Amino acid sequence: MAGSSEEAPDCGRGVVIMDSWPGYDLNLFTYPQHYYGDLDYVLIPHGVIVDRIERLAKDIMKDIGYSDIMVLCVLKGGYKFCADLVEHFMNISRNSDRFISMKVDFIRLKSYRNDRSMEEMQIIGGDDLSKLAGKPVLFAKDIVGTGQTMRALLSSLEKYKPNMVKVASLLVKRTPRSDGFRPDYAGFEIPNLFVVGYALDYNEYFRDLNHICVINEHGKEKYRV
Repeated sequence: MAGSSEEAPDCGRGVVIMDSWPGYDLNLFTYPQHYYGDLDYVLIPHGVIVDRIERLAKDIMKDIGYSDIMVLCVLKGGYKFCADLVEHFMNISRNSDRFISMKVDFIRLKSYRNDRSMEEMQIIGGDDLSKLAGKPVLFAKDIVGTGQTMRALLSSLEKYKPNMVKVASLLVKRTPRSDGFRPDYAGFEIPNLFVVGYALDYNEYFRDLNHICVINEHGKEKYRV
């Protein structure tokens, strides 16, 4: 599905979806009828997303198993990714000698209005982050675009002095505005497209869409605020 390349794959980039990838016809899948006419195509089907997250969980367990770790879910777009990732952690722990003792907390970031990134990021919520002192921390995030949001978040965490910080992102967007930040664990590297679904939203719409899809101009205008 990711297209072809003569170069050897870089596993650190996750599943690389090329710019030329045409996606899947919407008619091949089921999706909420209230979004008919609002989407261009399916970029990543739900089943592929779930399988990829299972592999990410195995990779993370291999690296940091036997740890008492704090998973910080970056809301709102990261909640499905985080939930599935944590579920796979628990399944692996139950059925192998790898084990992660987890606590989960939630941080909400607001960095988009319509399809534009805002200059200032808002950080909302989160429990007493001083509890992170001396502990391993794993961020579960929906998408990394320019990298500025994640760098600001990591910088704000430094004062709490965790002993390790890792970032798992379901998506990494190839964008000319990127500052070069890369998560430690990436699900998919995608073209510079505005995508929705699997809890990624456009002004709070499309979170109920299981597949990751590309929104069209009609959809953007319909749900613009």
